[in-house]
Amino acid sequence: MASNKTMVPEAREGLNRFKMEAANEVGVNLKQGYNGDLTSRQAGSVGGQMVKKMIEAYENGLK
Repeated sequence: MASNKTMVPEAREGLNRFKMEAANEVGVNLKQGYNGDLTSRQAGSVGGQMVKKMIEAYENGLK
């Protein structure tokens, strides 16, 4: 079952900024609030970009 709860509520604003930044990088136009009009491809590209950036940050932290 999917949940939209943030583990650390104080991090929600940072996660939203991160999501907007990732969307901008892949050319998806997100708006504040509901974005249910996105295609699966658009939503997937935003999520994929977020994961890519998180992996890069982790790998850079290992160096």
